[in-house]
Amino acid sequence: MRQAIDLGPHLQAHLGDDGVAELVFGPEGSMPATDARGHAELGSIWQRLQAEPGVRAILVRSVGKGFCAGGTPDVVQSMLDSQTARLRVMQEGRAIVQGMIDCDLPIVSAINGAAVGAGAAVALLADISIAGHRAKIIDGHTKIGVAAGDHAAVIWPLLCGMAKAKYHLLLCNAIDGVEAERIGLVSLAVADDQLLDKAREVARQLAAGSPTALAFTKRSLNHWLRAAWPAFEHSLALEILGFAGADAREGVAAVNERRPARFEARA
Repeated sequence: MRQAIDLGPHLQAHLGDDGVAELVFGPEGSMPATDARGHAELGSIWQRLQAEPGVRAILVRSVGKGFCAGGTPDVVQSMLDSQTARLRVMQEGRAIVQGMIDCDLPIVSAINGAAVGAGAAVALLADISIAGHRAKIIDGHTKIGVAAGDHAAVIWPLLCGMAKAKYHLLLCNAIDGVEAERIGLVSLAVADDQLLDKAREVARQLAAGSPTALAFTKRSLNHWLRAAWPAFEHSLALEILGFAGADAREGVAAVNERRPARFEARA
């Protein structure tokens, strides 16, 4: 039996009697994205799940055509138009990263298809990330004229090294699961039809482990991420600043109109 927690049309949580809480991007059959409510919920859900009796591990997965494409067009447009929206998203972006780092429960991600923006952040900040061979991990920030700020500076150099991080973040490359495993960006890559079974197996194994041993190990290892916190704060602030500029308006317009962007601003 699984108890459901409603977090809006794009996000659900299911609490199982096996000790695993499944955080699920949706809706089913479409490309999941984070609307305003879903993005806000991603900032607080980790501590909420940690407080649930019987939950000992978290599995993040999707029922859609991909893992998660990041913010919906409405969220992106609001950031272009409103300082209030930009500041709200900045606070929520910080909360997502900090919430996953500070959560004592082990987090597993099952990455199917595209993981972009907030989707890539959640996928890669998981303690154990498992990608399908045909997954597509993309940090597309620079493509739309803003800094790669919502998680990349804090985690990519540690996962795959500075040279690879710069190569993929500056060029906005799509990285499939096989290549992501090869460069160390994800923990493991498996055949797509084995992804959910493998991720659940790992999550259940973690749920059966010593809660204190796993939490204390995670707390200790995550000090590497905390040491990079100034770089994260700087990158996040510059990303949000970028959404107020001409390059972001041009970048988003170019994506919507399916044409090359013509950037003219100078840093």
